[in-house]
Amino acid sequence: MSAAPTLSSPPAPTATPAAGGATRPFLGPDPAAAYAARRDQAAAARDALAARWNALANARLVAFLGAAALGAWGLWGRSAVGGWLAVVGFVAFATLAVWHNRVGKRRDRAALAAHLNEEGMARIGRDWDALPPRHDVEVPPDHPFAGDLDLFGRASLSCLLDTPSTPMGAETLAAWMLAPAGAAAVVARQGAVADLAPRLDLRQELEALGRAGERSRRPVEPFLAWAEGEPWLARRPWLRALAWVGPLALVGLIALQALGLVAAPLWPLALVFNTAVVGVFGRRAVATNDAVAVQSRAFGGYAAQIGLLANEPFGAPLLGGFQAEMAADGEAAPAALARLAKLAALPLPFGSMAGVIVAAVACWDIHVLAALERWQAQHGRSARRWLAILGEAEALAALATLRHDNPAWVFPIYDPAETSFAATELGHPLLAEGVRKANDVAVGPAGTFLLVTGSNMSGKSTLLRAIGVNAVLAGAGGPVCAESLAMPPVALWTSVRVQDSLERGVSFFMAELQRLKLVVDAADRAASDGGAPVLYLLDEILQGTNTAERQIAARRIIRHLVERGALGVVSTHDLALGDAPELAAAARPVHFRDEVRRGEGGAGMEMTFDRVLRPGIATTTNALRLMELIGLDLDDDAPSAPATPQATTVAGGAKGGRDR
Repeated sequence: MSAAPTLSSPPAPTATPAAGGATRPFLGPDPAAAYAARRDQAAAARDALAARWNALANARLVAFLGAAALGAWGLWGRSAVGGWLAVVGFVAFATLAVWHNRVGKRRDRAALAAHLNEEGMARIGRDWDALPPRHDVEVPPDHPFAGDLDLFGRASLSCLLDTPSTPMGAETLAAWMLAPAGAAAVVARQGAVADLAPRLDLRQELEALGRAGERSRRPVEPFLAWAEGEPWLARRPWLRALAWVGPLALVGLIALQALGLVAAPLWPLALVFNTAVVGVFGRRAVATNDAVAVQSRAFGGYAAQIGLLANEPFGAPLLGGFQAEMAADGEAAPAALARLAKLAALPLPFGSMAGVIVAAVACWDIHVLAALERWQAQHGRSARRWLAILGEAEALAALATLRHDNPAWVFPIYDPAETSFAATELGHPLLAEGVRKANDVAVGPAGTFLLVTGSNMSGKSTLLRAIGVNAVLAGAGGPVCAESLAMPPVALWTSVRVQDSLERGVSFFMAELQRLKLVVDAADRAASDGGAPVLYLLDEILQGTNTAERQIAARRIIRHLVERGALGVVSTHDLALGDAPELAAAARPVHFRDEVRRGEGGAGMEMTFDRVLRPGIATTTNALRLMELIGLDLDDDAPSAPATPQATTVAGGAKGGRDR
């Protein structure tokens, strides 16, 4: 497959992470300008190729009509010249058809290149309408953090990282997001991501090769089950013998009749015999061939992608190890998968006319299965690892794309010796650069917790999610949205977006209690087993009960987590939470501030938030001012009216009012 038009540029310098992580930004070119230039170049190539494709389509039509007319002249006019000219015309038509098809493929590749670069620009601008989810990921409802941190779905971290084009790549990236790796694995991935980040041509070609066969792709597990299973035909040598006897008998009987040694035409008996052998004894062969055949195009794509990776001069040890594994099985993985793609394209649908004919003549399906089982015996046990390597490479390329697209981001120091989550200029990765507000954040050490206060909509929940999403990226081996970040491997748990469940008959308060129980249990396990410490993010916990009980219960839960050595952040409107005797020594209070003032000329009110994190407890609240701002400025003497759901949410008293 020809390469898509690209704008080549020399690799930019990049920082290679040292042990424990790196803190230097990526020194690459302006990514938005690079994407725009590449998009324009690819779009120009696409338009030129589209014009050529249309011209060739017209030429094909003219050649066909001309050849048909010349053929009619030669046939009905009994003109030898017309006949020969018709042959020339049909040859010209066939040549134009081949050329037309090739130009169409080049046009499609150019269109795909333009689209990939448009997606790159959309990622930088966080244009979520242009980045719809491409892969469905099933996440358990009680997952420690996925539901609260917008990891999947629209406008999610997966949309920002969604460059993998194979099922293995999408599954690997999702697995890395859902479960953090150990420190050694993270450092190895950081090195690979740093190596891949400046290789824009390679990453886009890897994605383009995968997307070319995306629509026809099937789940790979059935193929892997066959590849790793026991051969079926090899244990039935008699069937292979019959598959040779029948076709040889057919050839022999035809030859005997042609030589006049046999008067009666006996060769149809061989056709019946061959058809019976395949139809009665070879049904398993037909089914196996069909199951492998549906993956033929996918195998070709996998071979091309792995070949691209195998031939690149990488410096990262992890990527070099991948290359060594792909070449360690005698025949290199790209060649083996390319051969499998050709074998998988050989079977014909048994019920089709062509399938019936080749089965009757040659017992074709049995011979194809024999060839597939030879491949199975040689490479079947390696196929899973080869595809897993491709999935890991695509996941690393996705993180490298994030590194390329955000040059100011850094690799975190990810080391068990760290005692805190300590970041400078930490921002939320899902917010565009012009919207994002960065702050210095320190969570820990054990025995303390970060207490975040502030008015509604001031940025408390966004801060919690920024900490959580960056912890996810750090645990996956990717860059983080910060000027620097140092943290230990942690077990992340959140309680930010708890919902009730009509299906399970669980109220909001009970659902939140169940969630907090999971967090407490995780902290207890970490304390008793000596595992990675829990990093908990709790946003306005226990809203579903009265104020007095909420305060008592919240203090007990936080005190228990602190005593278990967990690191954590708690956001709250309860300004006295940090003053409780059992928490005063452990609380590290910070707050966000808002400002409400009259508009110009004294008409109306407006509220502004600078979203700057400051030390200490918040000194202002804004629920009543927000009510006045939206027209709910009701005084005590006015007749009461039922509050609308919107007003209740803005005031911060309902379970939906959590965007602070």
